[in-house]
Amino acid sequence: MCDSQKKGTRFGVIDRFEEEWAVIEVDGNMQEVKRHLLPVHARPGDAVVIENGAIRVDQERTARLRQEAEQMVDELFEDEH
Repeated sequence: MCDSQKKGTRFGVIDRFEEEWAVIEVDGNMQEVKRHLLPVHARPGDAVVIENGAIRVDQERTARLRQEAEQMVDELFEDEH
């Protein structure tokens, strides 16, 4: 177990919003969290850090995940031509 897990820090990605709920994928499991507990600017696809009951958007991780997804899509379309 890594140090961040020992301290209770978890990482996830916002999958979607359903009314007042945010559905967040954490360790391969979907968890529902009251939407008001997330930062106002949070949106689906954002990487989040859950620590000591607080949730924050990790801008660097979000950017990296978006870039990786774009690269996969680009590679997929390159293979089709």
